[in-house]
Amino acid sequence: MDGNVIIMAVLLVSMVGLLFLALAGPSPDKARKRRMALIRGRHSDSAEAMLEARMRKAISSRPSGTELKMLTSLVPNPENMTKRLLMTGRKWTLSQYMMTCAIIALVLAALLMLRGFPPLLALFVGLAGGLGLPHWWVGRLISSRVQKFTAKFPDALELLTRGLRSGLPIAETLGIVSSEIPGPVGEEFRLITERIKIGRTMEQALQETADRLGTPEFQFFVITLAIQRETGGNLAETLSNLATVLRQRAQMKLKIRAMSSESKASAYIIGVLPFLVFGMICYINYNYMSPFFTPDPTGLFGLSTMQLVGIGGMCWMGIGAFIMAQMVNFEI
Repeated sequence: MDGNVIIMAVLLVSMVGLLFLALAGPSPDKARKRRMALIRGRHSDSAEAMLEARMRKAISSRPSGTELKMLTSLVPNPENMTKRLLMTGRKWTLSQYMMTCAIIALVLAALLMLRGFPPLLALFVGLAGGLGLPHWWVGRLISSRVQKFTAKFPDALELLTRGLRSGLPIAETLGIVSSEIPGPVGEEFRLITERIKIGRTMEQALQETADRLGTPEFQFFVITLAIQRETGGNLAETLSNLATVLRQRAQMKLKIRAMSSESKASAYIIGVLPFLVFGMICYINYNYMSPFFTPDPTGLFGLSTMQLVGIGGMCWMGIGAFIMAQMVNFEI
């Protein structure tokens, strides 16, 4: 019991420290002095003051060194994780994401230890929850944003078509779409126009957006513009046809989703129910389920009969879930 108390104290201290780092901002006095120095340098006529102001601005624009480098260094592919955070459309940083993961892991581990779970098992479950829950939530936000973008994208193509038919250039019609279409479509087209204004070519700006979104609909749009620039032709008519194709594609997806919704709901219920009941029983009465977590040195691979049966059941459930997922998975 003394070991559990020590581990609980370490977890609480770590959680308080992470919360302090997350909520603590820069010193107001230092920020005020920094702003005053920037103003003096901006309005001073001396070359040294102007050079110092530029150096301060360049240093302030770099990533801050106060971020949790120890947590961010644990990410195996930080570029990919940063790209996922950008795809959500939120202004989240990698350090904030890893701090959230650490806080969730510590809270889950503390709650499980308070219920009498072994410290090692509590830490393992807390680590799995701390890494899995934020990853799942980020994926859900990305999926929701991509769906909103795909739903409004044909409207943007039709607006582009009307602008081109009225005689406007393609760059100006992109700006009109960014101001007229709400949601993710307007945000992405606004970023495209801003990149073009700072010197990027239209192909580069469109390709960067396509790489970040990863949707086939926007890839079709980029390929259409690239082919039209090389071969010529009526771009307005091409975009109008593309908008019609994308609407038909979305209608077909909705029909397939409606036809397979009952099967998917049944698969979700059947697949989640055993794990949900198992977790509830472990939380209510861990002593009843403790033999499942107790190894047997005389058993196969050091596992007890209950553990072997559980592993076999999870394997069969995984095979069944994979087969059902493939039965309702259609490529359009």
